[in-house]
Amino acid sequence: MLDLETKKGRVIAATLRLAGECPWSEVGLAEIARAADVSLAELRSKFESKGEILAAFTRAIDDEVLERMPKPEEGQAARDAIFEVVMTRFDVLGAYKPALKSIVQSWSPDATALGALLSSQAWMLRAAGVPAEGLTGQLRVAGLGALYASVFRTWLEDDDPGQAKTMAVLDRRLRRGERMLRSLDDAKSALGSLASIFTSRRRSSEPTEEPAPTDPPPASSAS
Repeated sequence: MLDLETKKGRVIAATLRLAGECPWSEVGLAEIARAADVSLAELRSKFESKGEILAAFTRAIDDEVLERMPKPEEGQAARDAIFEVVMTRFDVLGAYKPALKSIVQSWSPDATALGALLSSQAWMLRAAGVPAEGLTGQLRVAGLGALYASVFRTWLEDDDPGQAKTMAVLDRRLRRGERMLRSLDDAKSALGSLASIFTSRRRSSEPTEEPAPTDPPPASSAS
């Protein structure tokens, strides 16, 4: 997944290794450069902050998940497809769980890393065959992001190789989210119908423009 032949890949791998060995707050860019065997100048040419390194790691995870996921089956429920995508993501992340525990414990929100995480949710939806574009797509992305964040914490503490607890929590949250999305779709449909009613009423109540009167034909003079 991480191409250790490239300096970028070595930096990401070194960052995660250090995070698994000591608190994330104590991991500095200088330490990362030494662990990756690159100069500070080389590190700076790739990343300006630890947040950018985490964002690159998130995108690498996205790529691996997208490679592993088959095309969604026709007629497959969106809930089931998303379940498979999220569990596949946890499988990919499994090797980095110690580092992720350290990062979560002391991580301060970073705009770059948060942006990559939101983008990641959009790609996970697409992998499940769920549209992520437009206003409704943005709502889905936000909803999946909140769901993923809550299940992610359960996964971090789930030491069962079968991940039974994680799967149970994910399934429960997905069913709850499915009901919320259905309610959202119903509300949108109702609002659309209401808007069309008012639009048609407004049009029917508008005065119709009467045709301009035409001058009567000139009377013929008697000869």
